[in-house]
Amino acid sequence: MTECPGHFGHIELAKPVFHVGFLGKTMKILRCVCFFCSKLLVDANNPKIKDILGKSKGQPKKRLTHVYDLCKGKNICEGGEEMDHKFGVEQPEGDEDLTKEKVRTPPFYPPLTHLYPLYPPISLLPSLPHPINPLIPPLSPVPTLSPPRDDLTHKLADIVKINNQLRRNEQNGAAAHVIAEDVKLLQFHVATMVDNELPGLPRAMQKSGRPLKSLKQRLKGKEGRVRGNLMGKRVDFSARTVITPDPNLAIDQVGVPRSIAANMTFAEIVTPFNIDRLQELVRRGNSQYPGAKYIIRDNGDRIDLRFHPKPSDLHLQTGYKVERHMCDGDIVIFNRQPTLHKMSMMGHRVRILPWSTFRLNLRYLRRPKTAPNGPKMLQSDPVRTLAGRRHPSGVLGCLLGPLRVPSLQGEVMNLLMFLSTWDGKVPQPAILKPRPLWTGKQIFSLIIPGHINCIRTHSTHPDDEDSGPYKHISPGDTKVIVENGELIMGILCKKSLGTSAGSLVHISYLEMGHDTTRLFYSNIQTVINNWLLIEGHTIGIGDSIADAKTYQDIQNTIKKAKQDVIEVIEKAHNNELEPTPGNTLRQTFENQVNRILNDARDKTGSSAQKSLSEYNNFKSMVVSGAKGSKINISQVRGGCFRGLLWGLEVGRRISVGFGMVPGGFCMPLWGLYGRLWWWWAPRSTFPRYVGALWGLRGLLWRYIQRRLIKSMESVMVKYDATVRNSINQVVQLRYGEDGLAGESVEFQNLATLKPSNKAFEKKFKFDYTNERALRRTLQEELVKDILSNAHIQNELEREFEKMREDREVLRVIFPTGDSKVVLPCNLLRMIWNAQKIFHINSRLPSDLHPVKVVEGVKELSRKLVIVNGEDPLSRQAQENATLLFNIHLRSTLCSRRMVEEFRLSGEAFDWLLGEIESKFNQAIAHPGEMVGALAAQSLGEPATQMTLNTFHYAGVSAKNVTLGVPRLKELINISKKPKTPSLTVFLLGQSARDAERAKVGVPRGGCTASWWPRGFMSLRSCGGPGASCPRCVPTACGGPAVPRPPLFVPTRVLVLSLCSHLVPSLVSPGPSPYRPCAIPVSPYCLCVPIPAPPGHPVPSPCPHPVPTSPSCPRTVPASPHRPPTDSVSPPRTSCAAWSTRRCAR
Repeated sequence: MTECPGHFGHIELAKPVFHVGFLGKTMKILRCVCFFCSKLLVDANNPKIKDILGKSKGQPKKRLTHVYDLCKGKNICEGGEEMDHKFGVEQPEGDEDLTKEKVRTPPFYPPLTHLYPLYPPISLLPSLPHPINPLIPPLSPVPTLSPPRDDLTHKLADIVKINNQLRRNEQNGAAAHVIAEDVKLLQFHVATMVDNELPGLPRAMQKSGRPLKSLKQRLKGKEGRVRGNLMGKRVDFSARTVITPDPNLAIDQVGVPRSIAANMTFAEIVTPFNIDRLQELVRRGNSQYPGAKYIIRDNGDRIDLRFHPKPSDLHLQTGYKVERHMCDGDIVIFNRQPTLHKMSMMGHRVRILPWSTFRLNLRYLRRPKTAPNGPKMLQSDPVRTLAGRRHPSGVLGCLLGPLRVPSLQGEVMNLLMFLSTWDGKVPQPAILKPRPLWTGKQIFSLIIPGHINCIRTHSTHPDDEDSGPYKHISPGDTKVIVENGELIMGILCKKSLGTSAGSLVHISYLEMGHDTTRLFYSNIQTVINNWLLIEGHTIGIGDSIADAKTYQDIQNTIKKAKQDVIEVIEKAHNNELEPTPGNTLRQTFENQVNRILNDARDKTGSSAQKSLSEYNNFKSMVVSGAKGSKINISQVRGGCFRGLLWGLEVGRRISVGFGMVPGGFCMPLWGLYGRLWWWWAPRSTFPRYVGALWGLRGLLWRYIQRRLIKSMESVMVKYDATVRNSINQVVQLRYGEDGLAGESVEFQNLATLKPSNKAFEKKFKFDYTNERALRRTLQEELVKDILSNAHIQNELEREFEKMREDREVLRVIFPTGDSKVVLPCNLLRMIWNAQKIFHINSRLPSDLHPVKVVEGVKELSRKLVIVNGEDPLSRQAQENATLLFNIHLRSTLCSRRMVEEFRLSGEAFDWLLGEIESKFNQAIAHPGEMVGALAAQSLGEPATQMTLNTFHYAGVSAKNVTLGVPRLKELINISKKPKTPSLTVFLLGQSARDAERAKVGVPRGGCTASWWPRGFMSLRSCGGPGASCPRCVPTACGGPAVPRPPLFVPTRVLVLSLCSHLVPSLVSPGPSPYRPCAIPVSPYCLCVPIPAPPGHPVPSPCPHPVPTSPSCPRTVPASPHRPPTDSVSPPRTSCAAWSTRRCAR
């Protein structure tokens, strides 16, 4: 009995009751079944039933919902033709007294004279008077007779009590209504134990009035068992505390406090190799670190060393398990919550440190999106399997953050001693006299792993240096060239060492693996740490102050911007501001003011940046990419300018009490203010801070990511390479349609797409007729073989024809000529690596036979398999998945380029083919990859981290647009009414090339229109106040007002004003199924004799008559100004029978 774990008990109810958890589903099933014949109300042969069964296969919940929706409106059983009568009891309505009666208002009492006393007089000593009743309760706890019970225990006691009462009443023969009341009360207690938030039922409460926490409330919600414990922070074998940065840790290390390490244990199996070490830990016990807490024998017995009198007397045997303290080198799962993306949960190597916070490498903090002063992170129990200890997940896939390596002088030996990969050889100094000095390029070359080759540019690199004969020479040293692991030239910055594709770290990870990349990063961190110790970096007030001339330029720019805004405001007040096409008057005002402020911001920012010296620390930090941007420099040294927030003016949100008119046209609302240390009026700062606080809404939208994850969390790559969900539904036949993992592809250019025909033939066609060129590039015996063998020449011709076909295919796929695509295996870099590894001399003839190149590429293409199978569908899927890569492979590894341009040898070419095949297979998405969660987190992580970016760009108009989280929410919810709808219209004919002609038919003011090509009708609506809008006319049918037609109709577009009751046919220009209403034509054009509406003046005659069609009898006469005759004109008179369709003649 001492080892009995206990057994479940049960309560036998005197009467059966309903289970509320199944009540809803039960009612749905009963409402789908006939009461008389027990058949489904809908015929089983109904096509809708068959469609539901086909779509909801394996989804019973979805099937029941669809069948219920189909049956809930049925009153006749289709299976038995029986009328489904309704059963129930009609409750009579009581009479209501509607007579008037006088009611006296309660008398008015002075405040604070009839307050209810919170507590009665408290008498601790009866002999002492208490003239004042205390309003604060005493601190001493109220004595209770019994300890508080759990809510479920309380509810079970109620069930037992009423159940015993019901059984007694049945045995004593109580009345039927008494039994019914007891059954109802028993049903209530059972229901509230399961769910205490049922609609229509009172909540079960404690004596204190607190609602009981039922089973459902314990499981559901953020604080429930599933999300709060199983999927959350509060679980066993985990620790949680604040994170802080530590630059001395490696990228895959985590600093763990000693107090946590002594509490969390690792179960290590005793073997002959570790028995002595574990015996020493057992001897130290749990009181000393490092030690052990438990010994688990092979029979399952557990010995707690905390209570054992002499742990040193315990002897270990092979097969025992020792729960030892966490030590350096253990692998733990480290999780930042909320888990925003895949890399928020990774494996780390433990390093025990003092104090009480988790320590992480600085650059790792960028990957899980953590802030070193705020969020807490969760460390789970040490990984208990050998595979988990050998392969921590994800940390080594992190790319590096930005940094810049300047020249280092002196202290070289001390610095090299810290590098784990240093072989002990000091490089030759770049400067020997007056004393040996090494450059930063030499130091950085020591830590570049392997034979990496890379060409990048600095962030300040001018574009005009990339062309011409001196493209590899950069006066500003902004061309970064790394060749064979040596930094030849260039200044390193974020572009070279950051997270962008093609950076040094990315190339190192793709070519050298994650272990080498980890050492590379650690060595970079060591170099930077020592440089900061030697040189340091700081930003002072002097870096924020510009010279007097720059200040004067900024002042003049701000003054001019203020004057321009005032002129726009005066135009708006005097009704002289003309609305731009497609915008209201207020939108036009906002756009003009916004444009003025943006121009002023750009000018002040440009002036502030040009005034920076080369030694300015602000500029050094921004240029290197470490932190900040040019916009931040503009805000500090130039000025801040408020922008628009998602199309709404900040002025509408500012109270009138601050001296502003909400929504008015006034200067303070537009928040034009100067540099950060200038004095700002309070009302000038409101727009800036409101703009920044709007970004805080990004923290409230994490529910978006949760919805995405819950909808796609089961989508994964299966072992047949298809992408399926948990019920085995196919989402994609291949992940991404090409079956490749996203981290293994790079941007590459398709060389055959853009060149002209002449350049294409010159670069890719092997010219075997030029014997002199052949002898320059190939060895003599290869030249003779090519010139004398017709089969070889035919093979080379077929190779060029295949590339010509590939070029035509690319022109169909990329009609715009965009030649940059994402593909695995950067072929040009791999060829460069082959040249360096095999020491290819580009001046010597090659021994590589062109036919070997053609056959090798063909054989490699057959080996690159994404979709296995020989059936037609599999072959088509394989061709589609590898089409672009095979085209790129044939164009890059063509015979002419291999022999002439790259001069590879036969050995180097064989190595290249093997390397391409290996890298391609590694790039294929692995089975088990949870691509659904990966996609959801890739969307949710940026959306939930918008606050920081929005705040840093507060006051910048270009950033505060209708984008970001609100737009993402609209897209996910498929919103039918977006906040700022937009429409892109493509014009045809002359209007596409003539701006003035394109403006002809655009509506003005508050009316917006959807324009359709000739032969289609256009439905136009007005955003104004309806019939009172001066730009609209009332319809003949009495419906809503419609906009007036434009004065001049484009000759190639048919535009007709329609009543809003008419739904236009957008499919074909044929007869509309709806009868059009008679709409009066605009009185602004006297070509049609229609009187003007009341209150509107009659305008002068139209100078340009409406175009006519001479073949139609119901048009106005021809005129000298007539455009081409393929247009349509309105009728001469308002006719109720006037058709909205184009004239048939």
